[in-house]
Amino acid sequence: MSKNGPLALLFNALVISFMLAPLLIVCVVAFTPENTLTIPSTQLSLRWFKAVFAHPDFVTSFWNSLWLALSSATLATLIAVPSGLAITRYSFAGRDALNALFLSPLIIPHLVLGVALLRLFSLIGATGSFFWLVLAHVVVITPYVLRLVVAASSGADRSCEQAALSLGAGDLTVFRRVTLPMILPGVTGGWLLAFINSFDEVTMSIFVTAPATVTLPVRMYMYATESIDPLMAAASALMVAFTAAVMLLLDRLYGLDKILVGGK
Repeated sequence: MSKNGPLALLFNALVISFMLAPLLIVCVVAFTPENTLTIPSTQLSLRWFKAVFAHPDFVTSFWNSLWLALSSATLATLIAVPSGLAITRYSFAGRDALNALFLSPLIIPHLVLGVALLRLFSLIGATGSFFWLVLAHVVVITPYVLRLVVAASSGADRSCEQAALSLGAGDLTVFRRVTLPMILPGVTGGWLLAFINSFDEVTMSIFVTAPATVTLPVRMYMYATESIDPLMAAASALMVAFTAAVMLLLDRLYGLDKILVGGK
């Protein structure tokens, strides 16, 4: 902050205000007692928050999103940890290609991924399955876990592992007692970041969800195409609050600076 002049600070404040203003307005509108999207002027009401929890489709979609995010984030972590260790610690043919393959979903638009996965699932007859929906999310969120695991593994001191091996510990014991604790902040941060992205994913999910596996973001999109009322604002406010809580937990456990800007 001390390195920036008043104009730079003012510009940054304006940019942040421009980005946060829509979210703040939606959160304020969620407390309106009226039947239309209006900012409450006389009193605040929890009417529309109660309506969200009383809406069976929204409740079911929330649990779908929660279980989907938990499953896909865990599976992505199980894939990213050995892959990240192999990429950072071993030299083998195709290492760079493997790394590029894992990170490629970051640069491919989710719309394209959604259409491609829909076509693939149609060919193999996997449409409508929660398992294949989990795999689709794993493809999208694995790069986030891999990035943090690679960063944590690159900065780990391997002398501790070598000392454990020299004292007779097996490879599995070294990984469980030495390696994993050293890279645990990266693994935990990657899992939480993957969880957030899976829970909030909507563009790709629209193409691969079935009526029984509709996620909360997709349900909100479907509801918004039919009716726009304060119920959508309340659901959006709950989504913002949930995501903010997970991001706060992520910051406490690992630090957002390390994730977003590579801080140490």
